[in-house]
Amino acid sequence: MGKNLYSLLAAFLLGGTLPLYAQNELSNFTATGRGGVATTFASDYQAIGINPANLGRVGGATVAFTIGEFGVGAGSQSLTRQQLRRFITDTNQGLTLTDKQELARAFTSDNALNFNADATTLALAVQLPVIGGIAISNRVRTAGHVGLNQNAAEITFLGRDAPIYASASAGNLPLVSEALAGTDIQLAVLNEFNLAWGTRLIDLPLFQLSAGAGYRYIQGVGIIDIRVQPGNLRAYSSMSPVFDIDYGSMVNNPSFNLRSGGSGLRPVGKGHGFDLGLAAEVGKALRLGVAVTDLGHMTWEGNLLTANDQKLKQLKSEGVGSYNFIKEAAEIFATGTDSLFTYETGQERRAELPTKLRVGAGLRISEFFEAGLDVTLPLNSVAGNITTPFVGAGLDYKPTRWLRLSSGLTGGAGYGVSVPFGITLATRVYEAGLSTRDVAGLLTSENPYLSVAGGFLRFKLGGKTQ
Repeated sequence: MGKNLYSLLAAFLLGGTLPLYAQNELSNFTATGRGGVATTFASDYQAIGINPANLGRVGGATVAFTIGEFGVGAGSQSLTRQQLRRFITDTNQGLTLTDKQELARAFTSDNALNFNADATTLALAVQLPVIGGIAISNRVRTAGHVGLNQNAAEITFLGRDAPIYASASAGNLPLVSEALAGTDIQLAVLNEFNLAWGTRLIDLPLFQLSAGAGYRYIQGVGIIDIRVQPGNLRAYSSMSPVFDIDYGSMVNNPSFNLRSGGSGLRPVGKGHGFDLGLAAEVGKALRLGVAVTDLGHMTWEGNLLTANDQKLKQLKSEGVGSYNFIKEAAEIFATGTDSLFTYETGQERRAELPTKLRVGAGLRISEFFEAGLDVTLPLNSVAGNITTPFVGAGLDYKPTRWLRLSSGLTGGAGYGVSVPFGITLATRVYEAGLSTRDVAGLLTSENPYLSVAGGFLRFKLGGKTQ
């Protein structure tokens, strides 16, 4: 993969433009302050991608809209905070042999690196009599994940001096699926146009039931999906011209569906996604919710490359030589001249969306306090999905009518235990806030998790504020 791939990926890591295995609510700053606990909390347009049935609630704002809500994050269960920081801020710094050996050990992990960013450019929700709630939005979602086995980590940082090459002659190298089993490298960048609807089905004094559905048209901006299991290698990529990748002689191959030029994000794939949800209110305090999100699939067409199982190639280089990790690792694992395996050109590839099951319960004690419990389960293992089940407990507390504090305790989804925190300034018509998925992850050396989400132009008009 071309050297210019790094420029965009690095920007994502720095929070400028770029998913890790992503929770849909990272661009929802109020949910981020609860660590992603949102199945019963999310309302109006913030219910998109979480539980569209919440749009069927009554008593909320008649109109809600926002411009520019965002969230970014990077974390690791094996790197130290100092190591993670250097991959973000010290990309020009070279690695010593000692650094390489330490990083080879640190990257031998199922969750060596996770990074993500979501941005909602514009969203609007309206409550209509009889019909219920309708919401629309545009959102850019990205997700990336790096998990390496010992051989992959050693090859990455030691290159031709990796122990696996010393133990096997050049003509007797093992298959990729044997040598790199357990390695996952994934990235997905999607531009979504969402439409969601929710309506009240049952309206009794002590029980209300709402149902909702969502649809999204998706432009595929880019994907890299490398998954290695014993006896099985699945690897493909399809990257927009915006990444400015040099495909070399592949552009002359008649089976290569070259996409180049144009303006904007210049998508190389398209797809359709669906969300379904139910939401119940029992008595005056209890809320329940269940939803299945991201049903559907993508079709990747432009600049498509695939690889099947093959003999492991011996590198010519000494591996990653600086903290410019994304650039140099891409040369090793993707289509660089010194890659571990050879890609072939293709015309089209279909891939499932990262489908998830969300189940939640919330207890609304008063207008000042609400607590909730969420469980999110990945229903497939495609690029962009969470790696493991997510479990979280979150709460909102309003010490005054204009201030809301959020926190909780969460774990899973490729991360360790996290303590989120968020602060929101709220009036009857305006909200603004900042939050983080993990306060401790910002400060501790082990299991670092650097994240921030914010929104400063959220408005709610009419009805009763929640």
